[in-house]
Formats: sequence, structure tokens, C-alpha cells
Amino acid sequence: MGMQRMWAAGVLLAVSLKALAAGPVVGVSWSNFQEERWKTDEAAMKAELTRLGAGYVSADAGGSPEKQIADVESLLAKGAKVLVILAMDKDAIQPALNKAKARKVPVVAYDRLIESPEVFYLTFDNREVGRLQAAAVLAVKPKGRYVMIKGSPSDPNADFLRAGQQEALAEAVKKGDVKIVAEEYTDGWKPEVAQKNMEQILTRLKGGVDAVVASNDGTAGGAIAALAGRGVKGVPVSGQDADHAALNRIALGTQTVSVWKDSRALGKAAAAAAVQLANGQKVDGAAPWAGGERKVSLQAKFLAPVAVTQANLDQVISAGWVPKAVVCKGVDGSKAPAACK
Repeated sequence: MGMQRMWAAGVLLAVSLKALAAGPVVGVSWSNFQEERWKTDEAAMKAELTRLGAGYVSADAGGSPEKQIADVESLLAKGAKVLVILAMDKDAIQPALNKAKARKVPVVAYDRLIESPEVFYLTFDNREVGRLQAAAVLAVKPKGRYVMIKGSPSDPNADFLRAGQQEALAEAVKKGDVKIVAEEYTDGWKPEVAQKNMEQILTRLKGGVDAVVASNDGTAGGAIAALAGRGVKGVPVSGQDADHAALNRIALGTQTVSVWKDSRALGKAAAAAAVQLANGQKVDGAAPWAGGERKVSLQAKFLAPVAVTQANLDQVISAGWVPKAVVCKGVDGSKAPAACK
């Protein structure tokens, strides 16, 4: 009996050592998983972690900053050796960072800045996204009254985007060609909030709007619904994320541009960075950066975004991001962009 027990204990030890030999467990805290794009990020992240022999545990805060702190605690309890956090609120997340720091668990701030020196920040260049959005709208409407539909006030990306948009419009504003007649944050990036804000702006300006720079595809959809509801036609509208509905709107001509951040590339990069950090290594391509509100210096890595308009719609189709049937749904043959012919 004693021998059997010893043998069993030996097997258990071997099994647990084998588990240790595999890569680290990566804990991922999502802010609001109901948004279409995070599912794409997650699939890419999981595939790369599997390839690297690492584990994956996750939690969805469902839009609640309080739940996100509890989520981080439970991910640490499940043995996460590194955390990837998509923060719902950049400031409210601080207690969760303190817990990770106490356990010497590195943190990747995923797509949204958490301004803390020990955090590794991984995102697309959001200022560049803003520049691309405004530049595409400006190309269609070089003069006129512009409305800026911004992102969520609790998301630092909202202000990075807005800064980039301003850079692209600065010259036209200085010349007096472009007049910014209204701008509004969108709580929680909610399309229905963007729609309500846009409706109020249209009422206030008696419909006097020539262009809308909206910061993502959800808010663009809200703004477009508001314009359609008032029978306002031909107003260029920007967005970002290359959401399927937005790409269809571009094909239909109701949205001008969606800045595509191939979140498969971001998810893959996060998996690689997480494993390197868990192993005490420096992340490939990392550089010091202090472009946040409080100018805190941290390590960061930025990926390059792509502006998608009718002219290059085929790019998202050929990349396997979206099926042609989805992009071209309901598009009139005679007015179809090249990608839908």
C-alpha cells in the first residue's frame, strides 16, 4: 500500500511539474465583452497563447468598474502570472493594479491606457486613428460646419482621438474653412447616447451640419441614425473598428470611413507581450512613452491603423476580416463600390 501511495504521489508530482513547465497562465480582464470587436481580439489572443504553450483565464466586467476590480482579484486567485486589462475606467482600476503589484504580477494595459509606471501599454496609435478619421472627412468636405462626436470621458483614447482629429483639421480651422459647431462626449461609447446627442445638436443648430467626425463605429451608427431621422442627407461621417455594420454603411455610402485596427494583430501582440513579461523578459518593439494626461513614463508599443473607405474596401475582405456578402448587403449594383462589383 505504502509503495502504491508513493507511486501515486510521484505521478502527481510529475503531472504538476509538467503543468509548471508549460507557459504561464495569462489572466485577461475585459471591460465590456458585448462589443463586437473584443470577440475578435480574444480569439487571436487565445490562438497565440495556445501556440506559445500558455494558459488563458478571463473575466467580463460587463461595463462595471467595481466588478472589474473583483475580476482582477479572482484572476490572480486562479493563478494568473500576468494580467491583460482592458480598463473600463482608467482611474477606478488603480486598486486592482496595487493587488497585482503586491504579487509581482506584471500588467498589460490593453488598447486603453492605464497611466501607471509599472504598466506595459499596448495599443494602436490612437492619435493617428483620429488624424485618419478627420482627414478622410475633410477630403470629402473641405469646408463647412463640423460636429465632433467623441468617445467616453472615462476612456483616455477619447482624448487621444480628439487630439489627432484636431491635428488633421487645424489648418482648415485656422483658414476659417472649417468651423467646429458642436462637440460632445459619449458616455460608455453607447450608440444610443451618440444618437441622442446628435439629435439635440441638430435641433440646436436647426440642421446646420455639414460633417460629423465620430470617434468609433458605434457612435457613427448613432449619429447616422440621428441624421436619417431628420432627413439630413449627404453628410460625411467617420468611425473606427471596421465593425461589420459600418463596413456595410461604407459600401452603401452612409458612412465615409472606418479606421481599421486589425484587432487580430493586437490580440496576438498582447499574447506575445504577456508571455515575455511573465518570463521576466523585455517586450519586442517596446519603447518608453509619456504621452498620457499625467505624462507618466511607461513602456509601450503601438501598432499602425488603416483608413478604410469605398476606395479600399476590398482590403478588409481579402484580409479575411469580413465576408464580401456582409460588406455588400443591399448595395445597389449601379452605385456599388469596386469591392462589391
